[in-house]
Amino acid sequence: MVKKVDHIGIAVNNLEESVNFYEDILGLKLQGVETVEEQKVKVAFLPVGDTEIELLEATTPDSPIAKFIENKGQGVQHIAFRVDDLEKALEEMKKLGIRLIDEKPRYGAGGARIAFLHPKSTNGVLVELCERKG
Repeated sequence: MVKKVDHIGIAVNNLEESVNFYEDILGLKLQGVETVEEQKVKVAFLPVGDTEIELLEATTPDSPIAKFIENKGQGVQHIAFRVDDLEKALEEMKKLGIRLIDEKPRYGAGGARIAFLHPKSTNGVLVELCERKG
């Protein structure tokens, strides 16, 4: 079912400062920045091989990223796995007793369709399933 690690989402306080670290210190190149209003987040994309780092900055104090940083501090917020058919993957997860945060796919950064699995069903890790066309 899982094809590869699509991306690793990292919650940050300041997108610009964080991008500087990944570019200047690690040598990655910023591919672009996108604001996803529905998720109240601004995302910077930094490809690494056939996956990418997504830096996530809250756009409002009540966003999931702001709440994550408030509770846990900056750091890895989720790991996203690429799947071919998100609806089918969600059905399979449900049949296997995995608790879903998203019963149906929603829009994610970079044009992806996404859905999250609850960390209580995934050994404490927020897992995102991600489908991309093309």
